[in-house]
Amino acid sequence: MRLSRYFMPTLREAPADAQIVSHQLMLRAGMVRQEAAGIYAWLPLGLRVLKKIEQVVREEMDRAGAIEILMPTIQLADLWKESGRYDDYGDEMLRILDRGQRELLFGPTAEEVVTDIFRSYVKSYKDLPKNLYNIQWKFRDERRPRFGVMRGREFLMKDAYSFDADEAGARKSYNRMFLAYLNVYARLGLKAVPVKADPGPIGGDLSHEFMILADTGESQVFAHRDLVEMGAPGPDIDWDGDLGPEVARRTSLYAASDEMHDAARFEAMPEDKRMTARGIEVGHIFYFGTKYSAPMKALVTGPDGKDTPVQMGSYGVGVSRLVAAIIEASHDANGIIWPAAAAPFGAVVLNLRAGDAAVDAVCEQAYAALTAAGIDPLYDDRDDRPGAKFAAADLVGIPWQLIVGPKGVAEGVVELKNRATGERQTVPLDAALKAITG
Repeated sequence: MRLSRYFMPTLREAPADAQIVSHQLMLRAGMVRQEAAGIYAWLPLGLRVLKKIEQVVREEMDRAGAIEILMPTIQLADLWKESGRYDDYGDEMLRILDRGQRELLFGPTAEEVVTDIFRSYVKSYKDLPKNLYNIQWKFRDERRPRFGVMRGREFLMKDAYSFDADEAGARKSYNRMFLAYLNVYARLGLKAVPVKADPGPIGGDLSHEFMILADTGESQVFAHRDLVEMGAPGPDIDWDGDLGPEVARRTSLYAASDEMHDAARFEAMPEDKRMTARGIEVGHIFYFGTKYSAPMKALVTGPDGKDTPVQMGSYGVGVSRLVAAIIEASHDANGIIWPAAAAPFGAVVLNLRAGDAAVDAVCEQAYAALTAAGIDPLYDDRDDRPGAKFAAADLVGIPWQLIVGPKGVAEGVVELKNRATGERQTVPLDAALKAITG
């Protein structure tokens, strides 16, 4: 993509009402534009990041055996009345009447819709387990939307729903999602801590929130240091095997947010193993049994010939929230530092003297080579000051900067900068391209 033809409206200063770093940097980098309170237009740069994160989530869900569908944003109120949630949900639900006076709503979540889909087609335990997921826009009419896309009213969410014949099967489905979530966050360069969450009226231990550690986090996290430093299980895990020990290795170590914190348990740990930090919630997984399947009559015939409500769980990842969360966890005074998996472009070629035939030729060569290698580069070919180009490249956080100027071209070299480390090296073009492409 040539920057002279692109739409990337960067700002020198963030608006005064942008309170947290991610909101400030997303506005300054031209990633989003606020259209109303808690509602944002995603501009080209922001949309590219959103799609990159969405794809990582999709790949890890598919790897763990979940099946993607696409459910509507506008839902029938009748389904919510059937589950008993329509009147209970409160003012956050945006209720709508169509021209025929039928009651509709803009979905804040999708348990009712997915249960209706499931019950229409699945009738036997032999067709279980199933896990259906959806990456779709949701709307919750927050009373006080704030912090940009971190707490907006409209947001992109991956929500998955598991269906099993019994509680033992539901636990297996839960374990798959538990470990798949850790892989998602690791691929996005995040250190995620699974903390015990309130299981609600169901009880038990099958409810966890995933917190990424960031100084600006809204919650306090208390955790065993070994858990925080434990890596993700990785892609080679046997998803059809017994995942219980792998999950137990993590859940046996203490981790809680301030809402569920047990001070006595925490203080009982060795002092060098106690860790406290701020955290941002970016995912929640939850087993809820027959809460929806019983009232909505989502039944399966068991091996004994009897019909019983299916056991369900839900698994949510805030995809648009992750964009802001990554920035909160990875930035410096100059701007965003994107991990490679979420970066809008893999590299940026900076032409320090656009119009100079020799410099233009080297830039075109680099741009073509990076494109052919699948790096998806941005080429800053604008007729602008070098300082402005450096500032823009740092602000938007592209992992590699390949800098081409007349002096370097005369000497047969270019400058390569790693955005994350700040390391600069002067090398021949071939060496720079090799470093970027790996």
